[in-house]
Order: sequence, then C-alpha cells, then structure tokens
Amino acid sequence: MKKTALITGATSGIGKATAEEFAKHGIHLVLCGRRQERLDALRKELSKQVNVYTLKFDVRDRSKTLEAIETLPTEFKQIDILINNAGNAHGLDPVQNGNLDDWDAMMDINVKGLLYVSKAIIPGMTERESGHIINIGSSAGKEVYPKGNVYCASKHAVLAITEGMRIDLNPFGIKVSAINPGLVETEFSQVRFKGSASANNVYKGYKALQAQDVAEVIYFAVSRPAHVNLADVLMFCTAQASSTIVNKTI
Repeated sequence: MKKTALITGATSGIGKATAEEFAKHGIHLVLCGRRQERLDALRKELSKQVNVYTLKFDVRDRSKTLEAIETLPTEFKQIDILINNAGNAHGLDPVQNGNLDDWDAMMDINVKGLLYVSKAIIPGMTERESGHIINIGSSAGKEVYPKGNVYCASKHAVLAITEGMRIDLNPFGIKVSAINPGLVETEFSQVRFKGSASANNVYKGYKALQAQDVAEVIYFAVSRPAHVNLADVLMFCTAQASSTIVNKTI
C-alpha cells in the first residue's frame, strides 16, 4: 500500500523540496501552508505523479490547525509520515534588544505549531501502531550562537520534544526522528532579516546546503527498513564547521 505524508511549510524551501522528492518515490501527499497560490501550483505539478491534497492554515493558530486536519477526506486521513517542517527565524538581535513580536513568532511557529500538528496526527498513528514523525530542527538546536538566543531556544525545544516523542511513542512502534540542517540556501534569511540587504550576504563565498540536499536525507530516513530509525541527524555543508565557523572565500 502506498504511504501518505503530511508536510507543513510545504510551499517553499525544505518543505517543497521534500514534497517533490516524496512524489518521485510514489508517496501521496498532504501539503500544508499559508499561501494558497503556491499550494495550488505545487498540487498541479505533483498530481502528475501521486495523489495530492492541500490544506491552507497557519500552524500558529491552534483551532484552525486542528480544524483543517480534521477536514481531510477519507483517502487522506491515514497519515503514515508526518514532516513537521514549518518554522522560521525572526530577527538577529542580542537578547537585550530583542523584539517581543519576533520572540512570539518563533515560539509560536517552531514549538507550539509543531505540537498542534503533532497532536492532530499522533492519535491515528498510535491507533494503528505505526508511523514516522520527522521534526525539522536545526544546528541551532545543538549549539547557541551570538544573537541567536530565542531562535536557538526554540530549536533546542524541538530536539527535546523529539526525544520526548520517541520515548512516549516507543510502545506503539512509531519512529521519531530529528533532521538538523546548518546553513541552507532558502527563503529563510529573507524572513530573518525582514527583506533587508543583509540577507543577500548570508550565502556568499561558499556553497551552502540546498533544500534538495535536506530532502534527500529526509527521504533516506523514511525509506529505511522497519527496524531502523535515524533518530538524530546533523547536516552541514562542507564549508561549515559549526554555527559560527564557515570557510568563506570572500
């Protein structure tokens, strides 16, 4: 039987690349995001390969998230793979200058949003005693860096939640993994720097990870035999040694 994956933050970056990678391997898709036009375009593209259903909601909104997932038609209700990918960094300020709205956004999306979606999907997995949850963390969940304070805290929380899930869901045979990329060239920095010119310099002078690189690792994780779970993966591009050490040619 073909598997079905639900992917949050599916309209760009790692989420979109993962949807495209899964489609190549025949995994049916429930694609979630905030931008309907992008969801529609992705559905049109990937429906040539697999069955695709889209849900428009913001993971920060608890009631809308739960309501949206509840509306899934029968043929998409069994979610075998959950990719908790929706996440953002907002601002890069020392804690004393931090913006409260930025803090709220990061905790609401990266932590609470992940929990809301998981809460909607996990009961079906425990009932069937099968499933795989992959939470997209970050190297920022392994190492705190200057001006990273709250973003790093949110990604440390993702790792703690992942480990807690793995323990609690172990009796049900459910796999739980964390994929933690370092620098990935996506829209991420445009959001973090709020469209300022600073975003243009983040990926200059070296070859950062691409969204497709991460998507391939995610597919590798979900395609392992039943007895194998890649519990925790840290990914860097070759030029990156840590959160603060990147070998740039400029």
